[in-house]
Amino acid sequence: MWYFLNVIFNILNKKIYNYFPYPYFVSVIHLLVGVVYCLVSWTVGLPKRAPINSTLLKLLFPVALCHALGHVTSNVSFATVAVSFAHTIKALEPFFNAAATQFVLGQQVPLPLWLSLAPVVLGVSMASLTELSFNWTGFINAMISNISFTYRSIYSKKAMTDMDSTNVYAYISIIALIVCIPPAVIIEGPQLLQHGFNDAIAKVGLTKFVSDLFFVGLFYHLYNQVATNTLERVAPLTHAVGNVLKRVFVIGFSIIVFGNRITTQTGIGTCIAIAGVAIYSYIKAKIEEEKRAKSA
Repeated sequence: MWYFLNVIFNILNKKIYNYFPYPYFVSVIHLLVGVVYCLVSWTVGLPKRAPINSTLLKLLFPVALCHALGHVTSNVSFATVAVSFAHTIKALEPFFNAAATQFVLGQQVPLPLWLSLAPVVLGVSMASLTELSFNWTGFINAMISNISFTYRSIYSKKAMTDMDSTNVYAYISIIALIVCIPPAVIIEGPQLLQHGFNDAIAKVGLTKFVSDLFFVGLFYHLYNQVATNTLERVAPLTHAVGNVLKRVFVIGFSIIVFGNRITTQTGIGTCIAIAGVAIYSYIKAKIEEEKRAKSA
């Protein structure tokens, strides 16, 4: 479900950017549709709204801040480079995850794991050098989103107290929405009012424009909801690996749907990066199993 929702989200999202290149505004819409969805769910009692207090807010705020930053920067990169390329850069997430585990959480990351990340870094570098849609805005924003999402998953684990993941994600969405509105208004507001909205409506018509934004927001919320529910059931690194396999799906589908031309080197680089992640996941799983066997 997570992969399926994500593929649809990514394709629809890029289609919108092709005629409406305003990633800050679209990011706000993604979150807004999700927040409305959560409020409606709470109203009908599916799920029941978990009470929130200042202690929980303090725990959730850093998660929401990382979520907002990661979300907006991802969208800026999706708007400026090909979907397949943005996801190739975002395959570096396990690398940032390992670095944060070692240096932020102070947990030792074994040498074989570090070595398995070398092909991931190499593959992404190869793909970047010959990517036809390469630009620095897209690349740097995708990198910032990697770091933001790494911190998000660390803070999430700390914040997953006794509140269920659906409620946690709902509160995170509400805080992230509040954080995202001011930059969108300041950075894109004037252009949107002058010609942004009119241009989009002139190109595709009002009905399609509004329904595209609604559905992209809905798919965004649902895929994140499913991803959060998955995170609850697995370790953060397993989740990072699941994320990478998801990228294989998205990269494959986006190349087919948009007919992106990719150079041979970019193709090989992408394959090396994904293969590196597969090796990394395998070693990680082995280490986890050994730990469990010892503790059992």
